[in-house]
This record gives sequence, C-alpha cells and structure tokens, in this order.
Amino acid sequence: MAVTSDTRARHFAHTQDQLKDMAADILRHARALGATDAATEISEGDGLSVSVRRGDVETVKRSRDKTAGVTVFIGKRRGAASTSDFSPAALRDTVAAACNIARFTADDDAASLADPDLLETAPRDLDLYHPWPLSADDAVAVARRAEAAAFAAGAQVRNSDGASVSARHWQFVRATSQGFAGGYPHSQHYIACAPIAGSGADMQRGNWYTVQRSADDLASPESVGRRAAQRALARMGARRLDTCKVPVLFEAALAADLLGVFAHAASGGMLYRRSSFLADSLGKPVFAPHVQIAEDAHLQRALGSAPFDAEGVRTHARSLVKDGVVEGYFLSTYSARRLGMRSTGNASGPHNLALRSARTRGGDDFGAMLKTMGTGLLLTELMGNGINYVTGDYSHGAAGFWVENGAIQYPVEGITVASTLQDMFRNIVAVGADAIVRGTNESGSVLIEQMTIAGK
Repeated sequence: MAVTSDTRARHFAHTQDQLKDMAADILRHARALGATDAATEISEGDGLSVSVRRGDVETVKRSRDKTAGVTVFIGKRRGAASTSDFSPAALRDTVAAACNIARFTADDDAASLADPDLLETAPRDLDLYHPWPLSADDAVAVARRAEAAAFAAGAQVRNSDGASVSARHWQFVRATSQGFAGGYPHSQHYIACAPIAGSGADMQRGNWYTVQRSADDLASPESVGRRAAQRALARMGARRLDTCKVPVLFEAALAADLLGVFAHAASGGMLYRRSSFLADSLGKPVFAPHVQIAEDAHLQRALGSAPFDAEGVRTHARSLVKDGVVEGYFLSTYSARRLGMRSTGNASGPHNLALRSARTRGGDDFGAMLKTMGTGLLLTELMGNGINYVTGDYSHGAAGFWVENGAIQYPVEGITVASTLQDMFRNIVAVGADAIVRGTNESGSVLIEQMTIAGK
C-alpha cells in the first residue's frame, strides 16, 4: 500500500522533521552544558498483538512507546541517559543527567563518536516501512484461521498452545554533534501457531511462524497452521536413541541459527573481552574450505536491512567468510577501537547474513541432503542454552528424526547433541539448496560430519 501522511499519522505522534528538531535541541543543550561531543536517538512506535487459543481470545495488546536517549562525551568520559517524556524540560533534564554521569566516570580512550569519514551521507531507501491497517477484530480473525487450519490437518491435533498475530510500526531519528542526522520508519509483522498433537504420554507440540516487513509478504495463516500441525504430527511416537557418534543434518530453520552463533562469537564485545573462541581468528581458516558467509545490509524489505547503524556509520555488503577463512568481524566504534580496528557498521548488530557453499548445486534439495547424510540424525529442534563461547563447547537438548539410507525412519526425542563449534564449523560437509530465511539469517540445511548423540 502507498504510505501517505495520513497513514503515518495513525501510527506516530510526530513527523520526522519534528523528531529531527528535538534531536538538534538536545545536541545544542549538550554543547551548552560542556559536552565536547554528543549523540542522540529519538524513537516512537505502536503495536497491536493478539493471541487466541482453541478459538477463544486470550490477549489483545495495544502499545505505544517512545524514548529519547542521549550519550555525551566530556573529553574521554562518557555518560548516557534516557526519557520517555518528550517535553522540552524533560529533554533538557535528560541531557543534564547524562553530563553529570560523564563527569563522574573514568577516562576511556575508546570512548568517542564514530570516525566522520565512516558516516552515511546519503541514506538509501530500503523499503522497510509497510503499515498493516489491522484492527483487533481483524487480527483475531487471522489468528483463528491459522489455528483452525492446524486442527483441520489431522484428527490427532486435539489441543493448541495458541496462535498469535502482531503488527508493529516504529520510526526514529539519530543525530550526532558531528553533523550526522538520519532516520526512517520501519515495520515488522508476524503470524505464529503452536498446535499440540496426540494425548496422554504421547503428546507433541509443533510450531511455525512467518515474519516480514510487509503483511503482503507473509505466508497465509492457513499455511502457517498446517505447517505447524504437520511438524507436531510427524513427531508422534518419538523414541530415544542409544548414545552414538553419527552425522547430523541441521534442518534449514535450525541451520540459520548457526549463523547467529557465529555472529555472536565474532562480535566486538566478545572479542575484545577475550570471551570468544574466535578471538584472533581474522584471516584464519575456521570453517570447511567450501563455506562462504556474506552480509548484505541493503536488501530491499529484509528484516536485517539498514542504510546506517546505531552510530550513523554506513552499512554495506561484505564477505565475512570466504573459502572457510574469516574475513570480517561485527564491530561498533567502541569495540573496534578496543581492538585497534575500525567500525564495520554493526553497532546495532549483524545485518542480513547468508550461509552458502561453493559445492551447493540446484539439485541439493532437502531430499538430496538426506541421501548425502545416509544414516544419522536429522535435527529439527534444540532446547536450552548450551554454548560456552570461550571454549566453543556445544551441547543442547534436541529432537528430530533418525535417518537410514537417506530415508527418515522415525522421530526421536530426549537426546542431547554435543560437539565443539570449532569441529562443527570445520566439518560442514554440505549446505543444501533448501534455503530459508529466519529473522536476519538465511541458510539451507547444514550437514555436520559427526556429533555425539547422548541418549539412553
């Protein structure tokens, strides 16, 4: 739909120009109070979320949020404060609070604004704002459609943890005393469903979701409900496995999470604190030689897209892993300076990441990946937080399917998968062509040569 001033007015109390004026006032006041540099971000948003369970409405939530944050530098001392009150007096008090904090902090040689030559000067439009004119009744109807489709998928689908729908809209302005000022509106909408199949001792929960910038790009509620139900039904009759060491195939939705693991381990804060097994990994082989990982912050409508980061640093497309060798980290201005490097435009986190393999062919679909594995474990669910980023140790409760001769035999549960991230990354045998986007990460299924399965 076309975005008009009336459309924006329904979701936001201020125009972009009004937010920029507030930001300019904040920066002027910071200078007047003795700040040598300052940065501010002003944001507001609204949201509607509903959930239903067994057709009954459980929650309807409307939210309106607004925040003005300011960071000031007095020499090498830094202070920060924020407020949800946009009145001129409250904004001035917030600046004063930040300055008072800065005066009582220790000098930090890494504390300063981004290098001026890294700032974005001409932000591009990445098509990130698509308002969803959804009433509470409309949202409930969508959620009911998803849940109804789940119940219709099979007689054994007898219960539900519910279905939910959310529409969220935000806008912001960031500005610094270096002269940077930029901002834009953006949106994010989703539909999710979590049916339960079976009864008694054999009950299985499935879930699926779709999330996009534009509601037009969401999967249909019916397809979300059916997919979630099929996942629950497929897990009925799950068994335990004997402890063994076998190949493990991460389905695409879980493989995308491995990108998040890599991004966290390669983030500046983890690296300069020496809290990551990837410290000093730049220029070194970490993954199998066929593995490629790229970041592209400029994909139209994508959830991880942004023309600049939280400090105004321009973003770009880049290679992070080439032929298995780490070529890039995820750095803010502060973490970069602690490492003796420069910001990579990731002060607000990683952007759109994609895992690829130089070996992947168009025919390497999910079925082909099962055949490549032969006999082993297809992993479809992980539970708990079992990663030690210092050592790389990896251990998760898990569920999935036992595979023999490239064919799924039966579902399994009550197991633990374990290895080290170093071994997992080095021993990626193949990446499938069955790519899926989950959040800001894209990957096909990923086959690991061997992991330990702890069972009965």
